[in-house]
Amino acid sequence: MDLTNKVAVITGGASGIGRAVAAAMARRGVAAVALVDMNDAVDEVAASLNAEAGREVALPFRGDTTDPAFRASVYDTISARHGLVSLCVPAAGITRDDLAVRVDKNTGKARIYPLEQFKLVVDVNLIAPVYWALEMIGRIAEDRAARGLKRWTPDEGIRGSVVFIGSISSQGNRGQISYASTKAGLEGAAATIMKEAMFHGVRCSVIHPGFTDTPMVRSMGEDYVAKNILPYTQLGRLIRPEEIADAICFMLANSAVSGELWVDAGWHAPA
Repeated sequence: MDLTNKVAVITGGASGIGRAVAAAMARRGVAAVALVDMNDAVDEVAASLNAEAGREVALPFRGDTTDPAFRASVYDTISARHGLVSLCVPAAGITRDDLAVRVDKNTGKARIYPLEQFKLVVDVNLIAPVYWALEMIGRIAEDRAARGLKRWTPDEGIRGSVVFIGSISSQGNRGQISYASTKAGLEGAAATIMKEAMFHGVRCSVIHPGFTDTPMVRSMGEDYVAKNILPYTQLGRLIRPEEIADAICFMLANSAVSGELWVDAGWHAPA
């Protein structure tokens, strides 16, 4: 699947992996990228990407990715200006890390992970990405139906591609009960969507990055990174967002790629 002149939607596009993917897509000649983020910086990032590309390729959209009306409005706007969206990378995500059960040393009482925190992480990291993907797939299906097309056939070429952002934490990681659960959940969602969406010619896969040099990882603190991440990473450094972005573009473009790709720089959790 050639990315040239395709239209893309990227959530979490104002920083980290999302921003790097948008830049990589621009270099590969996509027609337009909807850059979606809650951060006000999304406007500045879009302007910077457009300056780098020498053309208007990034369109900024500020809003809550868990809001269905906002999601539909993003697709409506970019589709009206540039045509049907066929690439989706829902990269927005959050962490709310804490032990699943913690015992108070003074009272001896157990405190379990807050339910409201778990629900928030599920909404942002699992439900929202799935529905941003389904929104694209639904619109591709409608377009095909309007043209009298039914089951996709290989001679048509791939009609769309989705890459979810998983994590090495999906294998389990201390202090990440909610985050790890959502990333593991994306594996099941992607596998199911792939089986269903190929009827419409849309592929779906998951990339599992290791610890990447993003604001989310940097927020853990330099000491934490130095003591708990780098010693267990064969590469000896954090992964660069551009390295993840390059892998994502490969997954989007190569029609033979399915399932999951682990981009973990050789990181293994300590025993």
